[in-house]
Amino acid sequence: MKKIVVIGSSNVDTTLHVKDFPKPGETITATDITTAGGGKGANQAIAAAKSGAETYFINRVGEDSEGGYITHQLKSYGVDTTYVQTTIGAKTGHAYITLNEAGQNDIIIDHGANYELTVEDLKAAGDLINNWDCIIAQFETPIDVTTAAFKMAKKAGKITILNPAPAIDKIPDELLKYTDIIMPNETESAKITGIPIKDKSTLATNAEKLHLLGVKNVIITYGDKGAYISTPDVETLVPAYKVEATDTTGAGDTFIGYFASNLNADMSNFEEAAKIASRASSIAVQRLGAQPSIPTEQEVKQAMEDEE
Repeated sequence: MKKIVVIGSSNVDTTLHVKDFPKPGETITATDITTAGGGKGANQAIAAAKSGAETYFINRVGEDSEGGYITHQLKSYGVDTTYVQTTIGAKTGHAYITLNEAGQNDIIIDHGANYELTVEDLKAAGDLINNWDCIIAQFETPIDVTTAAFKMAKKAGKITILNPAPAIDKIPDELLKYTDIIMPNETESAKITGIPIKDKSTLATNAEKLHLLGVKNVIITYGDKGAYISTPDVETLVPAYKVEATDTTGAGDTFIGYFASNLNADMSNFEEAAKIASRASSIAVQRLGAQPSIPTEQEVKQAMEDEE
């Protein structure tokens, strides 16, 4: 069984369902309001757990009922929450999502306790990071904590996966030094490189720019067009599965969790792992909610068998 550690955010997602996004200054009516667990880190941890990996999550929640809700949700999906700690006096992270009828979304995040994560929290989980196969992190928790975690992991010879989301203009060189795989979506990649993505050619240019930052292995997720892989051994666009999207929230997180879970220790099966991750994402976008939409390992296997 693959063993994965995820360092990252957990949020409660409040989703406003609307016909279309409001224009500046416009007041519109929501057709529904739903609440579910979210946060890129928690989503990725749940995706890894649902894909069959033994998964630990390192995170901080607030001293409120929502913190208990988050921890309960994680446990219910099979994620080990030993290192999910409560910050006294802080609020649990919260995301406010506007979802239109086409399945597209806008998201505003209140980080809350997610930004209270510290390097001391990592030291408490040192043996965990040193002995597991792979570590995943994003930018919804302090970057210095992620850098310290990746440094620990690389010293132990473990795979490090960075999801640079939300994107920042300048990723610290030290963090990139310890990153084995960088996995932005097309918008995040364009912000990092300064090169808008319009087609396969600009995908390749973006990947090359990311390589020049010092990361050997790049995957750029490209929505319903697929995922672009660029490594020393393979350069290709893995097509997305064509489905009718209901809600794209968490689709990228599903991809990352499933990819990490299915990647070989020697990283020799990038394309195969990406195809499995793409199939998992295609199932997720047909359902509502970030975490409830993530499919199980059996569902993904069955879907792939049905296509053969």
